[in-house]
This record gives sequence, structure tokens and C-alpha cells, in this order.
Amino acid sequence: MSQKLFEPITLRGTEFRNRIWVPPMCQYVVEKQDGVATDWHMAHLGGMAQGGAGAIIVEATAVSPEGRISAQDLGLWNDEQRDALVPIVAFLRSQGAVAGIQLAHAGRKASSLREGVPGAGRDVPPAEGGWETVGPSPVAFPGLRAPRELDQAGIDAVVASFASAARRAVEAGFGLLEVHGAHGYLIHEFLSPLSNRRTDSYGGSPENRARLLLEVVDAVRAEAGESLPVIVRLSATDWAEGGITLDDTVQVAQWLRERGVDLVDVSTGGNVRASIPVGPGYQTPFAAAIRERAGIPTGAVGEITEPAQAEHILATGQADVVLVGREILRDPRFPQRAALALGVDAPPIPVPYLRAFGIRPA
Repeated sequence: MSQKLFEPITLRGTEFRNRIWVPPMCQYVVEKQDGVATDWHMAHLGGMAQGGAGAIIVEATAVSPEGRISAQDLGLWNDEQRDALVPIVAFLRSQGAVAGIQLAHAGRKASSLREGVPGAGRDVPPAEGGWETVGPSPVAFPGLRAPRELDQAGIDAVVASFASAARRAVEAGFGLLEVHGAHGYLIHEFLSPLSNRRTDSYGGSPENRARLLLEVVDAVRAEAGESLPVIVRLSATDWAEGGITLDDTVQVAQWLRERGVDLVDVSTGGNVRASIPVGPGYQTPFAAAIRERAGIPTGAVGEITEPAQAEHILATGQADVVLVGREILRDPRFPQRAALALGVDAPPIPVPYLRAFGIRPA
């Protein structure tokens, strides 16, 4: 019996073995604070590749030192960082997964204390090892200091940093590049009128507020070439009065389609404090609306935890892929378990693990 969840999908020249993708999930484990991937990343990402996901997107990876959310983030602004990712990418590919990476700049939410320690999320000033943050306007995220407003030279430097990181990602062997334009980080800050108060060509109208995103996309596409897929994560709504709306995001998605973006990874929120009605599949309607109205493939993400639920999202045309995060953290073999539950051939299960699924090795 065919199931949409396990139909391959091809974006440009890249075929994904199924439509269960692992979204980027920050780990905050680079203890040396040098942005270089560690053994943790090999084990963390490699285990999910063994579990059968179609694509695995490496966590938000800073395109510059000041673009890190925390000092323990991954980076891709130098060759040492690139070289540390090469064996990880090779292992993901050896297990049949497409290796992706999310390129990011945290903007005004940078230089904060990582999760899992007392005071997590608070501002870390330069005197304590932090750094100056930047944004579209000197408007602070609640609880953090106001960023320095980027001038034209600063904006140009950001675009160049995305281009350099994209080039290193291609050199490392990644088969999928994602631009992070969501969750209140720099590109989202430019998109949203709640954080962008500029009066120049990067502020005011929707076209101007989207200018940085489109310049970054053009730069990343130039490095990716015509064969590698480039996708963008967007927050479809700010969940706040005066912020980004679904209509705004549909327009941005149309512009992205025209610029050669292959899929929009649809999330929500993160730019301001807001009351968000979290529940099973709560963001999926946004992915469905953008897919229909902007004419671009979408990925659905958020509280997708059950095989039948994931299959229903795809079978009813609400999205083209599902990005399963926390459930795959709990169970890296979710894709194999989903295939068995839906009665289709499972993604290849490593022989040493067959007995765990009640399958006797030949």
C-alpha cells in the first residue's frame, strides 16, 4: 500500500527518499566556543540518519561570530568549521539521508545565555564574554539590550557572510541549504514591522522589509548553483497586533518562488512575546495556505508526533514534507516506526537493530 509519507520527492537535482525531514534544532554544545562541530554532532545527527529520515538539517549555524545565539553555537565562518562538518555530512549521506544545513544570523537575539543553565536566555554583555548585537533598528527584544542599527555597510557584510557560509556548506558536501528567516532572528527582524522601524530602502513597505531576505537568497543561490535546493524557513505570523500576518508571508513566499527558492519551511512566532495556541499540528494550516496561495512547496512543522497525523498532512495536500523535531529527539527511529505502522516498506533498518523491530535477521 502506497503512503504519501514515503514517496520520494525531488527538489532540483536532489531526490529525498521520503518526506519525513529532521528540522534544525539548536544543541548549544560547542564548549570551546569556536563554532566547530564536535563528536556530539556526529552522534546526534548520525543516529537520526540511521533512523531513516529523508533529510536532516543541521541546527542554526551562524554565518559570523556575532550571528550566534549563544557562544556555544555552531558556526560556518571559517574553514576549520567547514572541515569539521565534512565527516558528519559523509556519514549522513552514507545512511541514505540528504544532509542539509540552516544558515543563520541571530540579530538582536544574539549574545544570550544558552539553554540548560541558570538564567538561560538572558543577555550576555561584552563584559561577561558576550558581544554587540545588531538589528534593523535599535529596538530590543524583551529582556535583551537594544541592538545597534545596521548601516548599509553592515547589511552588505551580512549578505556577504551568508554567501561565504553557503560556499563552505557546498564545499563540505551539503545537499540542501536553508536560510533562517524565522523565530525573531535577524532576517525575521527585518521582515516584521514590530522590529523594523527603518525609513530607508530596507524599511517601511513590505517590499523594502523583504529586501535583506531576497538579497541573502540571491547570494546563497549563487553559491549553491542551479542543482542544489535552497529553502527558507519563515514565521508565517508574529501572533501579535501590527506584526507579520499570513497575507504578508504569502507575498514573501511568492517573491521567494520567483527567486528560485524550492520550498518554504513554515513555522510561526519568535519575534515578540505572544500568546501562541500550541497544539497538535497547530502550524500546519499556515503551510497549507502558503502552498495553495503562493504556489510553492511547503514543509509543515510543529507538534507532529504520530505516523497517521503526518500521513494525513501530506495526503490532504497541506504540505509537501513534514519536519518532525521533538518526536525524533525522543525516538530517532520514528521514520522506520512510521513505515511499519502504516504498512509500507520501512527505510532500511541497520541489521544490528532489526530485532528491536521484531524482525529476525536473515
